Amino acid sequence: MPDQPTYRGRVLIIAGSDSGGGAGIQADIKAVTMLGGYAATAITAITVQNTLGVHGVYPLPLDLIEAQARAVLDDIGADAIKTGMLGSTEVVERVAAILDSSDAPAVVDPVMVAKGGQSLLDADAVSAVKALMIPRAALLTPNAPEAEALTGLVVADLDGQRRAGEFLLGLGARAVLMKGGHIPGDTVVDVLVTPSGETLLEGPRVDTRNTHGTGCTLASACATGLAKGLPLEAAVAEAWAYVAEAIRRAPGLGSGHGPLDHGWPMRRDR
Repeated sequence: MPDQPTYRGRVLIIAGSDSGGGAGIQADIKAVTMLGGYAATAITAITVQNTLGVHGVYPLPLDLIEAQARAVLDDIGADAIKTGMLGSTEVVERVAAILDSSDAPAVVDPVMVAKGGQSLLDADAVSAVKALMIPRAALLTPNAPEAEALTGLVVADLDGQRRAGEFLLGLGARAVLMKGGHIPGDTVVDVLVTPSGETLLEGPRVDTRNTHGTGCTLASACATGLAKGLPLEAAVAEAWAYVAEAIRRAPGLGSGHGPLDHGWPMRRDR
C-alpha cells in the first residue's frame, strides 16, 4: 500500500463549545475548514449560548479534556494548536502540559470575557495564563481588555497596543497580535508585534452588531496559516482578510451580537 501523502494544515483546537455556533469550537472548525485546514478538537467546556449572551457554562473534567487532545495528537497529529476558552487555573495547567508534549506552534487566544460581558476565565486563572500560556505562545492574540488584564497597562490607542505587545513579548510570547476592535475610531488597527518589528493591519470599521466570535475566528485562521506552513506575517494577513470579509458578509442572525459569515469563500467560489 503506498505511503499517504504528507498533509499540512492539521489544527488541534482546545476551547469551549458555543451552542449558537458563532464562537468557540464551532467558529474555529468553520474557519479552519474554509481556509483549507483540517480541524480536530478538545472541548474544555459546554456553554449554553446564543447571540444574546452566555446563559450557562459547564466545564468538562480535566482528564476528559486531556484525553481528547492526546487521542488527536497520538493518531492524527497537529501542525498547529489553537487554544481558546480555558476557564480555570486547573485547565490552564493541564493544557500547558499538552502543549509541551507537541512540537506544533501554539496560537493562544486568551479568552476572558464573552461578547455579551460574561466572564469565561476565573479571576485567579489570569496569573496562570501569564505564567504558563504566554511563554508557550508562538502567537498570542489578545484584544485591548485582555491585554490590559495581562499587562496592567492602559490600551486605549495605537501606542497602548504597541506598549502592551512589547510587554507581552517580554513575558515570553514569540509574537503578539494586538487587536484593536475595542479601541474607538473609524479605522480598526491590529498590530502584529515581533522581536524583529511590527506589522500594521488596518481597515475601515464596519458599523455592525454582528461581531460575535471574531476573536476565536481570527486566532483559528492564524493557526491554519501556520499549520499550512505559511510564514507568520503571511498567516496573519490571510487570517485578517478572511475575518474582515466575514464581518462584512455577516448574515444578521439573532437579536443580539450576531455571528460572522464563516462560509463566504465557498459562496464566492461558486
